[in-house]
Amino acid sequence: MNLNLEYHRSPIRYVASRTATGTIATGRAAGWWAANMSPVRLVNRPDPRPPGPGWTRVKPLLSGICGSDLGLLTGRNSPYLSALISLPFTPGHEVVGETLDPLPDLPKGSRVVLDPVLGCVPRDVKLCPGCAADQHSRCDHITSGTVSAALQTGFCADTGGGWSRMFVAHGSQLHKVPDELDDERAVLVEPLACAIHSVRRVPIPDGASVLVVGAGTVGLFTTLALREYTKAGPIYVIARYGHQRERAREMGATEVLSSDRAARALRRATGGFLARPEQGAEFLLGGTDVAFDCTSGSGLDTALRVVRAGGTVLLSGMPNASVDLTPAWFRELSIVGAYASGGHDFQDAMALAKSAPLTGYVDAVYPLSRWRDAIGHASSSGRLGSIKVAFDPTKDQ
Repeated sequence: MNLNLEYHRSPIRYVASRTATGTIATGRAAGWWAANMSPVRLVNRPDPRPPGPGWTRVKPLLSGICGSDLGLLTGRNSPYLSALISLPFTPGHEVVGETLDPLPDLPKGSRVVLDPVLGCVPRDVKLCPGCAADQHSRCDHITSGTVSAALQTGFCADTGGGWSRMFVAHGSQLHKVPDELDDERAVLVEPLACAIHSVRRVPIPDGASVLVVGAGTVGLFTTLALREYTKAGPIYVIARYGHQRERAREMGATEVLSSDRAARALRRATGGFLARPEQGAEFLLGGTDVAFDCTSGSGLDTALRVVRAGGTVLLSGMPNASVDLTPAWFRELSIVGAYASGGHDFQDAMALAKSAPLTGYVDAVYPLSRWRDAIGHASSSGRLGSIKVAFDPTKDQ
């Protein structure tokens, strides 16, 4: 039998979680609701079986808790995505694990990281334009083929996910981990690949000024990718907590700002005029060339208000907050999305994970039996001084 955390349909708990987390402060109270009121349960299910040739069972060694997972558990994720999942499913898409069946290029027992997107190749359907261009994050066939509807492993009833002792994956989703990369770094490869992908989604001219809003895992890795893969000029990072400020500087931030002073600090740094409307936050006429919202949408309002006219705002986190789009219209901004990864992003992330200053990023690891503690910790990670919280499904308690 396979022990796993299962997300099931519960409209009452969904509405309760969404209502509560919309009215209480983020932190301890929101973490309690995420851990105790979300429609998740620890269950034993029969071991999953590979659905066809080219698939293998995988034993997770570490599985991270992502911001999109927390958005799901607190009811903050958009209902748009409800058409792209199959229930019940086991969450967990940031995974380092061990293969349990042999594949042509992966012997049994290979240590691997998961590219979670369930595109045309694992679904065994004709390649859509996105997958044909090696951009499976744009797959049009994520509701058809070999397995049930799901944008990713971790949202699919047939595959299972990383918050378990076993799930199934297609060989095309798996990347072999080199021996010199330990599990704590390997589990960060997937979010690092996503950050690299987001940086590659927009042109960053040499010397361009860039703002990164948010300094959780996504924001920190975006800062790192900007320094590694572009010739950006000053990189400003908005960070809320002290440990995030230190990490942002390690990743290459030029200056770290507080959210309540960001507009004024950027006016001094980039020039421009600070405007103060009758209602709402102040904004700049002027500002940075590019801004990355890495906060799951809560920082999008800030990003839109401090980018220069004709500039670009990139959504790197899954949006879950409403926002005033007037700046996008008035300042003729380009808004660009970045979802998952594609092309060579995973290979580059694997190489970068070897040398990047990632020691201590995974600083809290829980067994599945302590899932409430793990989710509560992850929901309050900033306040508690953590970056990445993960499950170790091999532990009993």
